[in-house]
Amino acid sequence: MVMKQFQAESKRLLEMMINSIYTQKEIFLRELISNASDAIDKIYYKALTDDSLVFNKEDYFIKVTADKSARTLTLTDTGIGMTQEELENNLGVIAKSGSLAFKQQNEAKDGHNIIGQFGVGFYSAFMVADEVKVTTRALGSDQAYQWVSEGADGYVITPAEKASVGTEIVLRIKENTEDEQYDEFLEQYRLRAIIKKYSDFIRYPIKMDMTSQRPKEGSEGEFEETIEEQTLNSMVPIWRRNKNELTDEDYAAFYAEKRYGFDKPLKHVHISADGAVVYNAILYIPENAPFDYYTKEYAKGLELYSNGVLIMDKCADLLPDYFSFVKGMVDSEDLSLNISRELLQHDRQLKLIAKNIKNKIKSLLQGMQKDDRDNYEKFYKAFGRQLKFGVYNDYGMNKADLQELLLFHSSKENKLVSLEEYVSRMPEDQKYIYYAAGESIARIEKLPQIEVVLEKGYEILYLTDDIDEFAIKMIMNFKEKEFRSISSGDLGFEQDEKDKESDTEADTNKELFDSMQELLSGKVKSVKASKRLRSHPVCLSAEGELSIEMEKILKAMPDSGDVKADKVLEINVNHDVFQSLKNAHGSDKEKFNLYTQLLYNQALLIEGLPLQDPVEFTNDICKVMV
Repeated sequence: MVMKQFQAESKRLLEMMINSIYTQKEIFLRELISNASDAIDKIYYKALTDDSLVFNKEDYFIKVTADKSARTLTLTDTGIGMTQEELENNLGVIAKSGSLAFKQQNEAKDGHNIIGQFGVGFYSAFMVADEVKVTTRALGSDQAYQWVSEGADGYVITPAEKASVGTEIVLRIKENTEDEQYDEFLEQYRLRAIIKKYSDFIRYPIKMDMTSQRPKEGSEGEFEETIEEQTLNSMVPIWRRNKNELTDEDYAAFYAEKRYGFDKPLKHVHISADGAVVYNAILYIPENAPFDYYTKEYAKGLELYSNGVLIMDKCADLLPDYFSFVKGMVDSEDLSLNISRELLQHDRQLKLIAKNIKNKIKSLLQGMQKDDRDNYEKFYKAFGRQLKFGVYNDYGMNKADLQELLLFHSSKENKLVSLEEYVSRMPEDQKYIYYAAGESIARIEKLPQIEVVLEKGYEILYLTDDIDEFAIKMIMNFKEKEFRSISSGDLGFEQDEKDKESDTEADTNKELFDSMQELLSGKVKSVKASKRLRSHPVCLSAEGELSIEMEKILKAMPDSGDVKADKVLEINVNHDVFQSLKNAHGSDKEKFNLYTQLLYNQALLIEGLPLQDPVEFTNDICKVMV
């Protein structure tokens, strides 16, 4: 026996393979099983053109056997096998793929596709094995051959005995080290878990002898150990089955089996695309948010398969951030994979799939909003914040995709309404979409500013989430209707008699308002007669883009700086308090100062803003009482 050397390039590639190409050692089993599946496929293809061959699928399988005492892991397939020349070419020259060559010569016409294309997957075995022994007998040959290698030093090929056509690969598993526990690749249940994870949808049975305990006959409380050959993989993936044959229970079972969540999905969509890019997908809208969903630790993404073999647990590139709650999988034959099949190149196919998936998710959610409102509101309760963040993020680039999906509480109905529903019932004379922001619906309903808007018969959207107003500001308008806060400086109303009276009072009492503004210098931008107040004596409004509610939210953030809205103190000139203010202004400067401070602090409390000096405020109250 003469040790044959790998080519210099192959030797360097093998060293890379063992040390750096694959990020997880368990991947070796996926690669070897994929190769075994290809070997069986090759017989299938030959049977299509060779009348002397009869392909009976039940005769073909892959067998995995672990022997702890010998520290060996064996994979046996009933595939096409290899000749001596093929052993030399396919295992002696790393990165020369027999599967790729076969695929190029035999284009699949019936949906069967050869998996291996790079010729490197086999060598991932050296990540976990000190020695790899391949015994193979080619279809149509009586002579078998054995290929043995301990890694980069080279390999030996010798004649061998093998009773049947196919290939047997024996890995001598490495001893444990301080950093690595190689024993796990000899444990039945660990091997089964790896096979279920990566190779569950290989189209041929993957078998293994499984040990279990069962009650011993004729005795109570005693158990005996039994060994039973089991098929570990599902073989036919749900996404390749006819949709008409599947029920909601089938999709829910798949959701649970893949552990996408502990809840039940609210909705699913099964996609079979056959156009510019070919792929299958099953997408789910969960009912509940994962416990870590709104944290940095949450990782979005769909499971990605290539020809039924799991490539990535979470492919983030398939989902935009604002749809990161979606669970499910994508399987495609058109993907450009890198050498380890672990990561994708950013290619046209991936972008096309991601774009199609985004549109499908949007359509699914729109359908839920229209036809399944109860479930949509359950979804929105869990993930509405993410949609609103998507509107606000990236400078509003995605608002066109998301604004129709948003819901807000309404003053008109005790329920959530969409922007479309709001606009569809606006009175003809209403110019703006009015909204009020606050910590809760109960608090908003007590705001003095809402009185005049409701008096006009206009609906108000109640924004109770801290991101709501930021999202609304980013949308700017909907169906050509601009958003307007009830606390904005200008509500856009036509002047009525009450407004004219306020203007007259403002002109008559200009000196009074100027005195109040001087007293509150640095706290408010101006003081004026209000056109919005009805029963309340005072309120704050804001000028500019930054509202009072936005100021509160920003100030609660770390390193927010001295963020301030341009506040305006509005006085109800038709309230009894204003008469007292006028009297004090003309005769008692100290009392006027006291009333001004009290009204300003009242307005702060109404808005939920902190008082600069609570003790001073309570003392001022006492002064009024005595």
